[in-house]
Amino acid sequence: MPASNSSTKGKYRKIGSDMKKVDAYVLGPADYEEIPELTEEWFARAQWHINGKPIPRGRPKSASPKQHVNMRLDPDVLDYFKAGGPGWQSRINAALRKVAKLDRPAKRSRG
Repeated sequence: MPASNSSTKGKYRKIGSDMKKVDAYVLGPADYEEIPELTEEWFARAQWHINGKPIPRGRPKSASPKQHVNMRLDPDVLDYFKAGGPGWQSRINAALRKVAKLDRPAKRSRG
């Protein structure tokens, strides 16, 4: 690395290795023994980074997360809501909001 001005002249140290020897080295099977195999499973567990920052996986944290509760419901009430298919818990929540005369929360945008 050449010096750009005279104040740094002579301050660089020579590399103490023989680059010709490094370039001439041929990798063999023993050199690959410690390297893990990059499988689909490995990539599935890998942490993504963009510009050196880790990217969180999964659903983003909600600004107003719902609370987990345990409650006992009559079987016929539960069967009624489950018969409507996926989203039955949201439908129960909407029914409770209606009975309690609470305003509907703002719709979250998807995307």
